[in-house]
Amino acid sequence: MMKKLARVISPLLIACLVLGSLPVAAAAPNASSDGLVSTQDALSADQVQADRKRIDEVLSRQDVQEQLLAQGVDPAEVEARVDALSDQEVRDMADRLDDMPAGASVVGALFAVFVILLVTDILGLTDVFPFTR
Repeated sequence: MMKKLARVISPLLIACLVLGSLPVAAAAPNASSDGLVSTQDALSADQVQADRKRIDEVLSRQDVQEQLLAQGVDPAEVEARVDALSDQEVRDMADRLDDMPAGASVVGALFAVFVILLVTDILGLTDVFPFTR
């Protein structure tokens, strides 16, 4: 008799437990509602802050300030517009900073060319500088 009762109750009990747990399984936890931040979001926020800082450093340089004034642009207005940029625009602008011409990178490139020519001239591969003979 107990075995017969167990055979009837066991499937019913299993079905009740499965059906009772479906709403819990269907309601997957939402990361934004829990206040959790994913690693990717945290890294992205750090990168955006670093990009904003880098843009501010470039804009605060004296030569950049002089060029802005020479073009008739108020540096305070430029700072306000940079502060209003979205995160994606800040990333794009920071990426383009490396491609923009600047005096320091030109001097570095010229120095590298000079050193390369000097070494090749000393080795006798070129004849550019007369003082190497």
